[in-house]
Amino acid sequence: MLMRTDPFREMDRIVQQLSGTAGTWSKPSVMPMDAYREGDAYVIAFDLPGVSTDAIDIDVERNMLTVKAERRPAAKADSVKMELSERPLGVFSRQIMLADTLDTEHIEADYDAGVLTLRIPIAERAKPRKISIGAGVSPKQISA
Repeated sequence: MLMRTDPFREMDRIVQQLSGTAGTWSKPSVMPMDAYREGDAYVIAFDLPGVSTDAIDIDVERNMLTVKAERRPAAKADSVKMELSERPLGVFSRQIMLADTLDTEHIEADYDAGVLTLRIPIAERAKPRKISIGAGVSPKQISA
């Protein structure tokens, strides 16, 4: 139901982790995610610790889901001297191609404990359904 759009994003993520570079709006860092099916919905969970809800942007255009977020530096007094800074700052983004069988009109988003969770229901037309067999017309009745 989900399709990765860029096979080199994982390589970019590893390079960014090793080099310590932060993402920018023109070249955002990749955010880690999990995707799984739960009942009649697909669930996608993004790790975004330390990101406020007003810094998260979720868009769907046709079947392309785009999630962007920005982790901004915490406001510190002038007297504070940073000793160690390992938490990545900057812009994070993920684009996911959604299957036609998902209902993009009814996506639900929740944010709790640094995890953004999207629930995308499976469209009614994609759910299995029983087809009943009606009483057909016999060939003799058609030719008469």
